[in-house]
Amino acid sequence: MTENDPSASHGSGAPQEPQPELPQQPELPSQSQEDASTPPRGTSFGGPPPSPWSVQGQQQTYPWTSPSPHQPQSLPYSTATFAAPQPPIPQQRRGSGRLVAGVAVLALVVGGAAGGLGGYFASGNAGGGNAYNALNQPVPSQQTSNAPAGSVESVAQKVLPSVVELVVSGSQEQGEGSGFVLSTDGYILTNNHVVEVAAQGGSIQAVFQDGSKAGASIVGRDPSTDIAVVKVQGVKNLTPVALGNSDQMQVGQSVVAFGSPFELTGTVTSGIVSALHRPVRAGGSSGDQATVMSAIQTDAAINPGNSGGPLVNLAGQVIGINSAIYSPQSSGGLGQQQSEATNAGIGFAIPISQARRTAQEIIDTGKATQTYIGATVADAQSGGAQIQNVGQGSPAEQAGLKTGDVVTKVDNQVINDSDGLIAAIRTRAPNDKVTFTLSDNRTVQVTLGGQPVPVN
Repeated sequence: MTENDPSASHGSGAPQEPQPELPQQPELPSQSQEDASTPPRGTSFGGPPPSPWSVQGQQQTYPWTSPSPHQPQSLPYSTATFAAPQPPIPQQRRGSGRLVAGVAVLALVVGGAAGGLGGYFASGNAGGGNAYNALNQPVPSQQTSNAPAGSVESVAQKVLPSVVELVVSGSQEQGEGSGFVLSTDGYILTNNHVVEVAAQGGSIQAVFQDGSKAGASIVGRDPSTDIAVVKVQGVKNLTPVALGNSDQMQVGQSVVAFGSPFELTGTVTSGIVSALHRPVRAGGSSGDQATVMSAIQTDAAINPGNSGGPLVNLAGQVIGINSAIYSPQSSGGLGQQQSEATNAGIGFAIPISQARRTAQEIIDTGKATQTYIGATVADAQSGGAQIQNVGQGSPAEQAGLKTGDVVTKVDNQVINDSDGLIAAIRTRAPNDKVTFTLSDNRTVQVTLGGQPVPVN
């Protein structure tokens, strides 16, 4: 993009109408007299270089399950942010400062010339009548009424004091995410992928809405459901959230998302529940444990850094934990591919009804229990989840499931693929009894088992 020089001749060759003599204007500085930091004409004015903290974790692959034809080609990204392995670029930051200075100089010069001309025409056309000027009107009095109940504003006022930013560092990585307060004595719920880099001797710092900070330590983690609990030290009388019931959510219901996207602490966005029981793989686990969750899908803006923050209904009750976003791969411009996930209006949250049980187990015992049936599964060609191998003495064997059986429903929930079956099982607790509907219309009752979750 090039700048148009207001002093340049247009060279049309047409005779010019005589113009009234203008008052003498101060001589504008020549090009050679401009500040050395002013960029040459035609320079594009870009913003500051992108923060290295906004780079996403890489797309995960999971060898233990087949790709599903029902899943999007691009897997969801986790929404914690981690530093990219690249050197600092202070030269670019100084350079962008010079560009901004150049823009300011240009604006002042153009503004001064326009002001002179404007003053002339105003004085030449003053003839009568008083013009309305908004700048002369009194400043409105400060709003004193409370936000309407059930509004996004009232939800933000209620929930923001309970939302924290978590700054995490490990031996080779650092990043940030979000969390929310569960108890007055400092328990905070977040995603496993937010804090796992600090699991082996790293550090976690909680930053509260009032700017205060406190160190935190991991109480326990569950990579299989992407849930973790941390506890801050030396802090009392915190403001806990109110927990809702995600099982009662309906598609189209309004929700509000909280977190620290791109390190912008205390960000609030709103939207609706777009879908329920969406099987999603996400979490950014660096080990071989895939995270499969039965997610709440929302169009509330969720970006890198929102991971672990609460998704809330309009009663101010937490109904989910922001965990992942779907961001299709696209060109990043200049022949480069997009290197980070950004909001595309498709975000996913872990239902609080599932997270609540896991969080309580972690607080009570320091560990989580994983619900399972003791069989490996794969996508069935005709839809559903096909039983591959059945473990001896497992809940699946005890229920009478056999290799080759295809599960099409769990209770009343339709199962389209293997991820759907895994997600449906993990939303339930050990010892729950569920009914599997098979492709041949047989039904089988299964008592779900439980086993400790291994962590890396």
